[in-house]
Amino acid sequence: MRRSKISIIGAGNVGATTAHWCGASELGDIVLLDIPQTEDMPKGKALDLMQSSPIMGFDANILGTNDYADTAGSDVVVITAGLPRKPGMSRDDLLATNAKIVASVTEQVKTTSPESILIVVSNPLDAMVQQAFQISGFPHHRVLGQAGVLDTARYRTFLAMELGVSVEDVSALLMGGHGDTMVPMPSCTSVGGIPVSQLLDPDRLESIVERTRKGGAEIVGLLKTGSAYYAPAAATAQMVEAIVRDKKRLLPCAAYCESEYGVGGYYVGVPAILGSGGVERVIELQLSEQERSDFQKSVEAVKNLVQTMNDLM
Repeated sequence: MRRSKISIIGAGNVGATTAHWCGASELGDIVLLDIPQTEDMPKGKALDLMQSSPIMGFDANILGTNDYADTAGSDVVVITAGLPRKPGMSRDDLLATNAKIVASVTEQVKTTSPESILIVVSNPLDAMVQQAFQISGFPHHRVLGQAGVLDTARYRTFLAMELGVSVEDVSALLMGGHGDTMVPMPSCTSVGGIPVSQLLDPDRLESIVERTRKGGAEIVGLLKTGSAYYAPAAATAQMVEAIVRDKKRLLPCAAYCESEYGVGGYYVGVPAILGSGGVERVIELQLSEQERSDFQKSVEAVKNLVQTMNDLM
């Protein structure tokens, strides 16, 4: 059986760590690409990862390159390229620069891997995945963004820390844009099957939600010289696995919504079924009045961000 080919564009911390997770899980053969100005950096990281495989017991070919020709025929392409956040920067501060970078990458990918599924990780996420969709011309189900898996993981982590329970027992969902307007779904949050509303008072739950919204900024502030990469990379690898192994996972991600939730043709965070076709189905939930109102505000923020991006291009 042919192994899947996974290309990761951007060999910084997020891209290289995504390659690590994907390689260790034997999801396929991996190409790690960065721009020519980085010279041999992606080759060095790929070789280092390959040399870890005999120790950790995984079998995957990992190639580092500056040449998009090496990515040809990829099944999945992960776009992590772009400037990372620095302390004091919002995701939106990266808009103009990263929109140009994602456009350039997508132009290359649609030539070399026209049948691939694109997973966008670059920030500001909701606008960048819309940019990749617009530039690629791919069917919308083959373009998606990684955000919800990460945001939900942060939410679950903070809930587990607060309650003193295993993260394995925390089930949760967040929707909407990636950032300050993300929408918690209390009706979809439980611990060992117990609704979280029976375990935490509303004010404490809201403080945890707020920490989740600021989760990326918290790490940027602590690191001071970079942004989060372990959790974003792990979240991306989980999405790659769902696709290349056709697992039909129900995962929150930035998916294209037209009639769904009345969004009208934008990428926003929603629960979706991921399989070999990419986003195979968006799951529409019955939202409470408050959830619906918060989600609509988040959608409007995404629309405004995309409009600003399009005006800049």
